[in-house]
Amino acid sequence: MMQIGPYPFSGRVVLAPMAGITDLPFRKLCRRFGAAFAVSEMVSANAQLYGSIKTQRKIDHRGEAKPRVVQIAGADPRAMALVARFNADNGADIIDINMGCPAKKICRQQAGSALLRDQSLVRKIIGAVVEACDLPITLKIRTGWDENSRNAVAVAKLAEEEGIAALAVHGRTRACGFHGQAEYETIREVKQGVSIPVIANGDIGTPAQAKRVLDFTGADAIMVGRGARGRPWLFQQINRFVEDGVMVDEPAIEFQYQIVAEHLQALYAFYGDTMGVRIARKHLAWYTKGLPGGSEFRRQINSETLSVEQSRKVKDFYQRQLADHILAA
Repeated sequence: MMQIGPYPFSGRVVLAPMAGITDLPFRKLCRRFGAAFAVSEMVSANAQLYGSIKTQRKIDHRGEAKPRVVQIAGADPRAMALVARFNADNGADIIDINMGCPAKKICRQQAGSALLRDQSLVRKIIGAVVEACDLPITLKIRTGWDENSRNAVAVAKLAEEEGIAALAVHGRTRACGFHGQAEYETIREVKQGVSIPVIANGDIGTPAQAKRVLDFTGADAIMVGRGARGRPWLFQQINRFVEDGVMVDEPAIEFQYQIVAEHLQALYAFYGDTMGVRIARKHLAWYTKGLPGGSEFRRQINSETLSVEQSRKVKDFYQRQLADHILAA
């Protein structure tokens, strides 16, 4: 059983932080399906943004089960310490430091995975955050900046020395972005090199992949990001397969519709109708990927601006799916 600080986890799969995706409604949904914990969207260390509506939404934990995990990003040790303290005071139970984001706008600020090029600064940031608040501090990294500078093992050992409670490793360098195949050899080396919990991340989208990565790396858990988009029930499937070897089928179309409808209503309530409708479009694209008529449905839904009409069209689409399924049977 993995434990981070005072929090024990029975499950071995967690939701990765994803900008524009891991908001409160999606985190709560994934937790419901068995995610051990769910990491928030990145919160900037820029103090000028603390009061912005966008930041306030990111740190909204209403109704969210403990532990509430907030990811912070920045390149200045003092600013990172302050944003960690800010989140600790606003409901966070675990602070996660981002040193893995490959986005150009983040790396241009020398934050995210750009920090992997400066291990001295990595040490200073971790030390400042650990000292700033009495919460477990975790770290998310990549294997290195590029193929010629894979330093994940060195960074992991440094992080453990500075008090990091757990470490998530994405099996790509920053130069890889999200292209090519993730590699897990480095994650295995990291696990062998430290005594803190290690969470493996990258290209894990099925229960079988999750089991292979856990077995190969020896990681304490796996972290799922893109694979969970439109499939929040994936956590339940992975947990069942890892624990019992049972492969659970995709949910029946009626159940899928129930989850989609609940997710829509949660988005409307969280963002308001206008923004909720816009945010829902990408989720609907992921939910309906691969379903008959999905392309035409997505074309229609992307021009809809009213929540009541969006909900109606979603209901009609899933009713057609159910009718076609019954006829096929």
